[in-house]
Amino acid sequence: MTQTDPFQELKKEVLLEYTRHYPYFQGSWKNFSSQDIQNLILLVEQQLRERISEKWIYTHLKPETNDKLPRKDMLDIMCRFVGYSGWDEFRLKDLSAVELKADRTQIWKKRGVAMSILVALLIIAGFSIYFYPRDQKTHTIELKDEFTKKNVKSEDVRVYQLEDNKKIPLVIKDEKVEVRVNKGKSTKIVIESPYYKNKTVEISQPEQKQTEVLMKPDDYAMMLKAFMLSDVKDWQTRKAQLDKILADDVEVLLMLRDNLGTEYLNKQEFSGKLIVPTDAVRKMKIVEVNNDKDNRINFIRIIQE
Repeated sequence: MTQTDPFQELKKEVLLEYTRHYPYFQGSWKNFSSQDIQNLILLVEQQLRERISEKWIYTHLKPETNDKLPRKDMLDIMCRFVGYSGWDEFRLKDLSAVELKADRTQIWKKRGVAMSILVALLIIAGFSIYFYPRDQKTHTIELKDEFTKKNVKSEDVRVYQLEDNKKIPLVIKDEKVEVRVNKGKSTKIVIESPYYKNKTVEISQPEQKQTEVLMKPDDYAMMLKAFMLSDVKDWQTRKAQLDKILADDVEVLLMLRDNLGTEYLNKQEFSGKLIVPTDAVRKMKIVEVNNDKDNRINFIRIIQE
């Protein structure tokens, strides 16, 4: 057993955990798409308050084989993601499994016939569920801007289905979200965005198969987004506008690339970056915005793409 064997097992468990949240994904790390990568980054950030980079996933998770182990702090994060306290616990578990494998081989041979019967029954049950899905219907949600009536961009929102008070991420494809609703029941959908007001909608199982949800823009967050993407025409005007929409005690957390940490910016430092935006500023993406009681922005979380 090589030192990278436990890491290969960890990669399998990470993929299984991902498919638990995104059951429509079927495949391996080889066909793990760029959208799947963004979904995984978001899952880790939401569950653990930790950040993994797209480059790290391409370097360590996507390859079929690994010549060496990643840094232990990153191994700890991925082990926590799949339910372990860290890499040490996962590695010991994996070693114990190898030691027991030889003993289990004989047991499994004796159970071969029983397992074959069980598999056959499961296949029959699977076909029954596939051909007779009478208890569920698929409902499509289309997200639109309340004022422009145009579709909200997929990268600007996150959509979750509430099940047992847990938020299950849903895949957004072509600005639409598909939701499965059980017969005779309803489900709640939570829509979150740094640029729009968060919204919760209840979806039942009506005859219509699509619902249009109107999202109300957060004016100040939209202005902030425009500042970060646009060219400077009048920096004095922009400085005055930033002073108006940003609270004096605003906290800005800039999550740096390649897991280099987080940079803290106050109002003056953040405004200074936005007054004369560079290519680095244009590559920043707002992932969270909070407002104070006067509706001024008092917290911003940004990732550097």
